[in-house]
Amino acid sequence: MTRGNDPERALVLSYAPSEGRDGMAALLALDDTLGQILRTTREPVVGQMRLTWWYEALTRLDSAPPPAEPVLRGLASDVIPRGVTGTRLAEMIDAWEVLLNPDTPDDATLEVYAGRGIVLFGAIGTVLGAAPADPVAPAGRGWALADLARHVEEDAVAERAAFLARSGLTVATNSRWSGKARALGAMAHLARFDLDEPRGAAVRRGAPRRIARLVWHRLTGR
Repeated sequence: MTRGNDPERALVLSYAPSEGRDGMAALLALDDTLGQILRTTREPVVGQMRLTWWYEALTRLDSAPPPAEPVLRGLASDVIPRGVTGTRLAEMIDAWEVLLNPDTPDDATLEVYAGRGIVLFGAIGTVLGAAPADPVAPAGRGWALADLARHVEEDAVAERAAFLARSGLTVATNSRWSGKARALGAMAHLARFDLDEPRGAAVRRGAPRRIARLVWHRLTGR
C-alpha cells in the first residue's frame, strides 16, 4: 500500500477494531519507513547501516523506552503492549535487507523477502485480535510479493514475484475473514487488484470497482 493521503489505506484502517487501529497504523508506518530506506539509498553499505540501526532500535523496545522517534514511539505505545515484541518486528529487517544485494533475486531470495509481509501481517493480526482460522500468513506473503512486483525494475523479477504472490492471495481472497481481521483481508484484496493492473500502469487507487469490493468484504468477510 502506498503512503501519504491514500484513500484506500484510510478505508482499510477504518475496518480495524478501534482498540487496534492505532497499532495497525503504527505497524504500517514502520513498513513505510523501512521501504523508504531502500528507495532512497543508492549505496548498499549505507542502506545496511540504516537498517541495522532500525534492527537494534526495534529489539530495544522489549527492554527500554523508545527514543524520540515517532514511529518507534507509536510502536511502543500501541503495539508492544498488545503482545508483539520488538524482536519479532526486527525480523522485517532481514526481509528488506535482501533487496540490498545487487544480484538478481532468485526464488529463495524472494521467499525471504516475503517474510516482510508475513511478519507485518502477523503483528497486525495480533494487534487486531485475528482468529486462528484467518489466513494471515498467506495474505502477508502474497501482499509483500505483489508489492515488489509492482515496484521492482527488472521485468523478469516482477513476473516471478507476481507468480509467487498469487498462491497466497488466492487463499486470502477466497477465505472468510473474522470481523476483527477484515482490515487484513482488505489489504489482500487490494494486492490482488494491483496484480491485475498492466505492468507500468498507474494503480487506480480509490476506483469505484476497488472500493465496492472492499465494502463487500467488510460486510461479508469474503
